[in-house]
Amino acid sequence: MGVVQICRGEYFWLEPKNAFKNFQEPDIGLIALAFLQGSFAYGGWNFLNYVTEELVDPYKNLPRAIFISIPLVTFVYVFANVAYVTAMSPQELLASNAVAVTFGEKLLGVMAWIMPISVALSTFGGVNGSLFTSSRLFFAGAREGHLPSVLAMIHVKRCTPIPALIFTCISTLLMLVTSDMYTLINYVGFINYLFYGVTVAGLIVLRWKKPDILRPIKINLLFPVIYLLFWAFLLVFSLWSEPVVCGIGLAIMLTGVPVYFLGVYWQHKPQCFNDFIELITLMSQKMCVVVYPQMERGLETGRVSEDMEEQQQAIYQPTPTKDQDSVEHPQP
Repeated sequence: MGVVQICRGEYFWLEPKNAFKNFQEPDIGLIALAFLQGSFAYGGWNFLNYVTEELVDPYKNLPRAIFISIPLVTFVYVFANVAYVTAMSPQELLASNAVAVTFGEKLLGVMAWIMPISVALSTFGGVNGSLFTSSRLFFAGAREGHLPSVLAMIHVKRCTPIPALIFTCISTLLMLVTSDMYTLINYVGFINYLFYGVTVAGLIVLRWKKPDILRPIKINLLFPVIYLLFWAFLLVFSLWSEPVVCGIGLAIMLTGVPVYFLGVYWQHKPQCFNDFIELITLMSQKMCVVVYPQMERGLETGRVSEDMEEQQQAIYQPTPTKDQDSVEHPQP
């Protein structure tokens, strides 16, 4: 539709003299917030990293998927916005709560209902991908001993992390307490980029301190350095522009500190606490029909290394019972 509009001569707001016209005083903080909110649409680039254990040949297919998806999504989003400005002015874009729907109402007439349905289908696709990948964060955290061990369990037949999926659903619903979607995006975007930057900085530190460790996927250090510079620009000026919103995001993140001390750091818990956790674990097992997965023991050395076995220790693992019999499941 955008191409049709351009062919019809509807490209007033695409002309350079109009496209770069200022409608308000430039503000570096607002520019950073615009990047932060806009980058939320491209956030899928990192989600595939959460499910590398379930990929076929991840060292080849993971970089390939990222290299293909990022240019493709960028192409689609850029040309979608080009189509929008052929039918809507910048003021209309800012005033609209659903730009695609307004765009459809202007150009599609009686067929405008197609746009809300398309947006809904796109939303369901995004939710499906987020649930599939984000639940693996809780699953891996429980397997490392940083979350309750029930989150590291899988279904006895389908081998899916049912407790982790339910926990993801509950935490997502809690985020919807706020009615302002843009505020929620600022919360999530600020926290996400904070952790992205720390992770990328850790990559540089490891490259410097441990240059000889095995790196199946290796890139030039120029890329993480550029990313960190952009990351610093986003976080610093976003915090400067919206200190309350970003501060609330930091406060939400810091709520994990007492949980860490209670569940992980505090080693000598009273028996009543362990009994309560055992009760919750057993009830969850029966309701979700889940058990602890068993790592495949057939690697090159014929056994799982001591380091791997230590990583599998969860916060609390009671004496195995009939409900806690493990199932064979390679690389959960």
